[in-house]
Amino acid sequence: MSAVESAAGKAQALVRDSVKTVIAASMVGTAIEFYDFYAYGTAAANYFPHIFFDKTDPTVALLASLLTFAIAFIARPLGSLVFGHFGDRMGRKTTLVVSLMTMGVGTFLIGCLPTYDQWGVAAVALLCLLRFVQGIGLGGEWSGAALVATENAPEDKRALYGSFPELGAPIGFFLSNGTYFLLETFNDSDAMLAWGWRVPFLLSAVLVIIGLVVRVHMEETPIFRMAQEKKQVVKAPVVEVFRKSWVQVLQATFLVAVTYTLFYTLATWSLAWGTKAQGEGGGGLGFTNQEYLLMLMIAICVFAAFIIISCVNADKFGRKRVIITSSVLLVVFSALFPFLLNPQVVGQRNFLANMVFLCVGFALMGTAFGPIGAFLPELFDANVRYSGSGIGYNLAAIVGAAFVPTIATWLSSHWGVHSVGIYLGVMAVCCLVAVLSCHETKNVDFTK
Repeated sequence: MSAVESAAGKAQALVRDSVKTVIAASMVGTAIEFYDFYAYGTAAANYFPHIFFDKTDPTVALLASLLTFAIAFIARPLGSLVFGHFGDRMGRKTTLVVSLMTMGVGTFLIGCLPTYDQWGVAAVALLCLLRFVQGIGLGGEWSGAALVATENAPEDKRALYGSFPELGAPIGFFLSNGTYFLLETFNDSDAMLAWGWRVPFLLSAVLVIIGLVVRVHMEETPIFRMAQEKKQVVKAPVVEVFRKSWVQVLQATFLVAVTYTLFYTLATWSLAWGTKAQGEGGGGLGFTNQEYLLMLMIAICVFAAFIIISCVNADKFGRKRVIITSSVLLVVFSALFPFLLNPQVVGQRNFLANMVFLCVGFALMGTAFGPIGAFLPELFDANVRYSGSGIGYNLAAIVGAAFVPTIATWLSSHWGVHSVGIYLGVMAVCCLVAVLSCHETKNVDFTK
């Protein structure tokens, strides 16, 4: 038996002995990270325009608030450079602990900020700074969590294990929106603007402590330990990525970008579109914020289910086939969903039409997003895998997510909801081109 085969056998044995630890370490931390991020997205759409910006023009205040949402996405590639370097040099475990702490501190302090009425522009500046810190932390999170899962996985189940960190996204989203839903059930809008919006950010401290306990007790991944033993760890993994794997970085960027565009169209832009009047940057659909949050929480369960379904299929049929299917279906969805959100077509408060939009959208989101947890790491060698997958994933955050709520709000307010469909359709075509340019990675030797 060769050394590689022996190491792979040890890795497989470790997985069988510690599957619960792998699930907890990769899923729990990612759920906390995404909880923090989604809490900000909800607040940016509903509360921050009133709390941190001049209320003279409601549409301008909403656009300015959504621009602060973009700051973290701009910071994320920088976070992936920093954490990717240490993740490939020092290991996945230590890097993941630090990234979680960074994100947690930034989120907690947002909940402590003074308002625009109290500190003026200084409050906005601090909000932007802490949003940047959030982005730095999340920039190191996803790729590390994906590696903890996939580098502990049996060869024929990497996509399924890669679904663990992906499932953190709907779990974090559900926790965040559930918190806002409960707060709005027992408090009126004045109370939410006065103090209620702070609660989800402050509660993140409890969740971060839980995540840190889980990650401190996990083991380093066997594949990284093997790379250390074989002295394959490189001094400058980021330089190595751009020297040898820049094509894979581009492929990864556009593979993921459409999932970001779709998610923040569904979860952030549509929240404002469904709950705000046309003069405030919305579509005048007539839903209350609480009603829309409940619909989102129902639809997010569809998202979680289709992550698992798509990952099982990706292990069975290959990553490319699943993502090609989702991309084609997304083009069709982009042409059709605007009819479901047009009050002139479906009227106001049409719960059925809106639920069809959310459930179909999140089903396609799960199908596109699920296999990414294995597909992106498989594009890169083990000694630069943290950096490569992280850079590609977080560049996609700029291309696909940073300005989605702002662009979609601007498009829909000027040219109607069908322009948002065109925007999403273009991103789906970009994903299709990217996946067609990739080789199938289902059977790659993940130890190299």
